[in-house]
Amino acid sequence: MAAKLRKGDRVIVLTGKDKGQQGEITQVMPKDNKAVVDGVNMAIRHTRQSQSSQGGRIPKAMPIDLSNLALIDANGKPTRVGFRMEGETKVRFAKTTGDVI
Repeated sequence: MAAKLRKGDRVIVLTGKDKGQQGEITQVMPKDNKAVVDGVNMAIRHTRQSQSSQGGRIPKAMPIDLSNLALIDANGKPTRVGFRMEGETKVRFAKTTGDVI
C-alpha cells in the first residue's frame, strides 16, 4: 500500500499526551506503522560520555503511531490523504481542499 504520510510532511498529533502539537516527520517506519516527528513524544535518554559526544540527559523524539497523526493542508488544518491519478502519475491530495500535496 502507498504511504499516506512521508518524511518531510508537516503533521499534527490527534490524540495522546502531545495532542495538538505540530511537527515535521523525520523518519517513517512502515513495518511498525510508526513515525518519528520532530519535537513530539519526547523522552529523556541518559547517555555515557564518549570522545565524540558529551554525555548526560539528552531529549530524544520517540516513534508515534501513524493513526495518531494527520497531515496539515495549505490552510493549516488537519486533513486526510487520498490518492488519484493525474495522467500517468499517482499523486497524493488533501481531502479537505483537493489540492495535490
